[in-house]
Amino acid sequence: MNSYAYTLLIPLIPLFVFVFVGMAEDKLKGKLGGLIGTAGLGIGTFLSYYTAYKYFIADHVAGTGYTSFKAVEVTWLHLTDKLTINLGVLIDPISVMMLVVITTVSFMVHIYSLGYMEGERGFARFYAFLSLFSFSMLGLVLATNLFQMYIFWELVGVSSFLLIGYYYEKPSAFSAAKKAFIVTRFADLGFLIGILMLSFNTGTFDFQTLTDPHGLAIASTGGAVFMGLSVITWALIFIFIGGAGKSAMFPLHIWLPDAMEGPTPVSALIHAATMVVAGVYLVARLFPVYAQGGPVALEVVAWVGAFTSLFAAVIATTQTDIKRVLAFSTMSQIGYMMLSLGVSGYGGEEGLGFMASNFHLFTHAMFKALLFLGAGAVIHAVHSNDMNEMGGLRKFLPITHLTFLIACLTIAGIPPFSGFFSKDEILVAAFHSNKILFGIEYFVAGLTAFYMFRLYYNIFWGHDRHYHHTPHEAPLVMTVPLMILAFGSIFSGFLPFHNLVTSDGLGFESHIDWMIAIPSILAGVVGIAVATVMYKTKNALPEKLSKSFSFFYRWAFHKFYIDEVYLFVTKKIIFNYISRPVAWFDRHIVDGTMNGIAGMVQFASVSIRGLQTGRVQQYGFVFLGGVVALVLIFVYLF
Repeated sequence: MNSYAYTLLIPLIPLFVFVFVGMAEDKLKGKLGGLIGTAGLGIGTFLSYYTAYKYFIADHVAGTGYTSFKAVEVTWLHLTDKLTINLGVLIDPISVMMLVVITTVSFMVHIYSLGYMEGERGFARFYAFLSLFSFSMLGLVLATNLFQMYIFWELVGVSSFLLIGYYYEKPSAFSAAKKAFIVTRFADLGFLIGILMLSFNTGTFDFQTLTDPHGLAIASTGGAVFMGLSVITWALIFIFIGGAGKSAMFPLHIWLPDAMEGPTPVSALIHAATMVVAGVYLVARLFPVYAQGGPVALEVVAWVGAFTSLFAAVIATTQTDIKRVLAFSTMSQIGYMMLSLGVSGYGGEEGLGFMASNFHLFTHAMFKALLFLGAGAVIHAVHSNDMNEMGGLRKFLPITHLTFLIACLTIAGIPPFSGFFSKDEILVAAFHSNKILFGIEYFVAGLTAFYMFRLYYNIFWGHDRHYHHTPHEAPLVMTVPLMILAFGSIFSGFLPFHNLVTSDGLGFESHIDWMIAIPSILAGVVGIAVATVMYKTKNALPEKLSKSFSFFYRWAFHKFYIDEVYLFVTKKIIFNYISRPVAWFDRHIVDGTMNGIAGMVQFASVSIRGLQTGRVQQYGFVFLGGVVALVLIFVYLF
C-alpha cells in the first residue's frame, strides 16, 4: 500500500523539530521555538486526519472489514537468516485511531502551551521535549513489531523523564522525574522478558504474524507448559507488567501522582493520550494473542484493571490538589479500559470489550485533556493547585467554567456526552462476562461522578474567596483548545466505533442496553447530587463525614500508605539487608582481591626492576656469570 508511504512523515516531522529546536534553542527568541513545534505538529495532525479519512472512508470497501498492512518497512538489523529487526509503519484500525488521538491532543497542548508557558526559562527546550515525546509515542503506535515498539516504548520513558523534570532546579520535580523513570524501568524489565519469551517460542517479533486470526504463531509453540501455565500465558503476563507500569496500574502506580510536578500541559499530554494509554494500546495490539493464549492472562488484566479503578477512585475522593485528583481519575479510567480488554472475547459481538476499551480510550483522551488544560487555566488564574484556596471562579473564568463542566459531565457518564456511550459499552461487556467486575465498575461510576463534581464545586462554586489579584480568563491561545476539546468531548461518542475499531476488523451491531445504561446514569446522578449537597455551598457536612470516618479517610488521603511501604521495603530491607552486604562484598572481596593482585604485581615489579638498568657492563657481567654457572652445573652433574 505505497499510497500510505507518506505516513512515515507523521513521526519524522516531530523528530526533525526536536533536533532543530533543541540544537538552535539559544538562537530562537521569543515564541519562535514554540511556533515551529506547533507548526510541525499541525502538519502531523493534518496528515493523521487525512489518513483516518483515507483508511476508514475513502479506501474502504463496505462489508470487507478493515485490513492490516505495512505502509513502510525496512530491515534495520540482519542478525541471522531467521532473525532480523525491521522498522516500519503498520496501518490498521487501532494504529490509525491512535494517530488521531495523539496528534489531536498533542496539537492542542502545543497551542495551549504558547500561552501557559510564556515567559518560562527554556521555552524552546520545552517544545523540543514535547516534540520528542510526540515522536516517541507516534513511533510506538505505528510499530510493525515488538522490538520496534520496545525501542519507542523506552523513548517515551526518556521523554517523559525530561518533561516531568522540566523544572529541574526544583527538588520535588527532579525527584518525581526519577521516580517515574525508575518505576517504569522495573516494569519494562517484565515487558522485555515477555518479548523474549514470546518471540523465542513463536519465532517472530512481527505483529501481523503474531496476531494472525488463525493462531498459527501460537500453534507453533507446541503448547509448552511451565508451572501449570503455558509459556505463552507467562509471556503475556510479563508483557502486561510492562503495560501496567506505563499505564500506572496497581501496584506500579506510585509514579503517576508525583508526575504532576511537571508543567500542567505535560500532565495533559501524559495523562490523556500518550504515556498512560500505552499499556492499554499494548494489550489491544496483542489482543488476538491474549485471546488465543488462554483465559488466565486476560483474567489478570481484568482484575488488575478493576482493582485499580476502584482503588484510585477512592483516593481521588479525598485529595485536595486539583491535579492529583485528575491523576487518580486517570488511573481509574485506565483501569476501566484494562478491565474491558480483560473481559472481551475475540470477533463479532464477543469482542465488545475490545471495542469498548478503545472507544473509551478515544473519548477519555478528549475529556481528560480538557480537564487538565482547564485545571491549568485555573492554576494560571489563581497561582495555586489547592482546591481549598479556590471558590467562586465561575464569575471570573466563564469559558474555563463551562468547558470544565462539560468535561465533568462527560466523565460522569451523563448522556448525551461521549463518556456515557463508551462507559456504557464497558459496563455491558463486564455484565455479560463477570457480575463481580460489573458491580465494582458500577460503584466506581458513582464515585467518579462524586469526586469530579466535588472538584468542580470547590473550584467554581463553594466559598467566594478574596484573591490577592482578581482572577481573569486565560488568553484565547489557551481557551480555544479548551473549546475544541469540549466539542470533541460532546460529539466523539457518536462515532460508530463498533464498525471502525473491532477485534477482528469486522463491524457488528451495537445498541444501548438501557437495562444497564439507566442504572449507571442513576449512579452518576446520585454521585453528582451528593457532591452538590456537600460542596456547592460551604457547609460543615464534609468535615463531619471526614471525622466520622476518620480512619478510612486518613488512609485514603495518604493513598493507603503505598508510597511508605515502598520506601520501607527499599530503604529498610533492600538497602540494609541486600545493598549494604553486596556493597561490602564488592568493596572488600572483589576490590580487595583485585587490589591484592595489583599489590603483588607491583611488589614483584619493584623487586626485579633492578635487572633492567640499561647498563651494558652489568648485562655483560650477568651474562658471563650465567655462562659460568651453567658450566659449573654441567661439570658437577656429568
